[in-house]
Amino acid sequence: MKSIVEQLDPIFKPKSIAIIGASDTEGKWGFRMVETPLKTGYTGDIYPVNPKNNEILGLRSYRSVLDIPDHIDLAIVTVPAGSTPQVMRECVDKGVKGAILISAGFAEVGSEGKALEDEVVRIARTGGIRFVGPNVMGIWSAAGQLNLCLRQLPKPGPIAFVSQSGTFGGYLSEIANAKGYGLSKFISIGNQADLTASEYLAYLAEDEETRAIVFYMEGFKDGRGFFDLARRVIRKKPIVIYKGGNTSAGARATLSHTASLAGSDAVFEGMCRQVGLIRAQEALQSFEMAEALVGQPLPQGRRVAIMGSGGQGVVTADACASLGLEVPEFDRQTVTSLELALPPHAPPARNPVDFAASYRTTLEETSMTEKLLGLDYIDGVITNIPVNPTFWGLKPNSADSSKPLSDSVEAAKLFASLPKKYGKPVVCVRFRRADNDPVADIIREAGIPAYDTPEQCARAMWALTKYAEARRDDES
Repeated sequence: MKSIVEQLDPIFKPKSIAIIGASDTEGKWGFRMVETPLKTGYTGDIYPVNPKNNEILGLRSYRSVLDIPDHIDLAIVTVPAGSTPQVMRECVDKGVKGAILISAGFAEVGSEGKALEDEVVRIARTGGIRFVGPNVMGIWSAAGQLNLCLRQLPKPGPIAFVSQSGTFGGYLSEIANAKGYGLSKFISIGNQADLTASEYLAYLAEDEETRAIVFYMEGFKDGRGFFDLARRVIRKKPIVIYKGGNTSAGARATLSHTASLAGSDAVFEGMCRQVGLIRAQEALQSFEMAEALVGQPLPQGRRVAIMGSGGQGVVTADACASLGLEVPEFDRQTVTSLELALPPHAPPARNPVDFAASYRTTLEETSMTEKLLGLDYIDGVITNIPVNPTFWGLKPNSADSSKPLSDSVEAAKLFASLPKKYGKPVVCVRFRRADNDPVADIIREAGIPAYDTPEQCARAMWALTKYAEARRDDES
């Protein structure tokens, strides 16, 4: 039997695709499935299939997939549900390796649709075809340079996103892309008639481009199998999950949406804790936490040092405490040392450290961060991105204020090296945002995440501690 990688590579790394049900009518799914890969850089061969057209978007169109003279790795099916069994038979005869069933009208609409879906599965398995869906938006694969569903080509990156909802998942992917979270994959999985969440997880566990896996799920075809596999996968990759259908109203909606039965939320929460899955309480939190997990070392404990200004430090400390993180008071020697770098009106630097609205050079902030990372009773630091006085046009209270931008850039490189040097995570808040800030760019490129709010920073640090604890529990 082929490995899961061999089975799914034709879907995520296809050298040729056939769009069955292709259309030259703008707005139709058959049009989108041809236009999107054409416009977003797919380099393989594209074969539209429509018996009524000789050409679609400048490409020769074929009456049937059987008429295409070349081999086809992936068939993208947009025909009505009732026509799908015959299309699948032709794909089997053609020797197609994988398929994506965009079409809806299957198990999510009732018993007749479920019977139709089962027939498609039976036919596909006679030819060894593995397929995504039905009832999906499509996929994005950086490795295959294949985009079927996202309006803007995502920034390639280390986060794979598996979503049971197509439209909602695509929307989240685009927001994640706008915020700079790089994606290796986006997979709209729909009804999971053939490929299930467990099989996508197994594939992504072996995917070299993926370092963290995010799921949006409403229900599982094989919940026990998924959690058993997840327990093994987290030994090498973190898994963040956001689940819909947690209330009675949401659970009712999942059945008509993706033909899923949502189970008890208490049971789901217990399984996440037992296995080591990191659960997000809001959809975008998944990507925020995944970004920290792919770029930062894991902490040895839950003790966090916080630096900020006034209310920023207060809110960060509250957010950390509410998540079960510790904010220990610094020893007297550390307090005295930190106060030398603060203005006279600043409160004692016990933790959090209050900058008291003073400006510091990038090197000064780097030095303070390094001091905190060096403490044996601190496991991670939350601070703001070091201010670049030259870039921002600020006038800091420092003799270094006249130094050129290059000094700030060199200090930023030093700051970026600190997590690896001390084996402890650093998480930043963007106290001010601007385009083309070289200091912020250096820090972000080094894998140090930067967020808009203290609460996001706290959740990112919490995710790091949760994953570290799960890894330690597994090893013991």
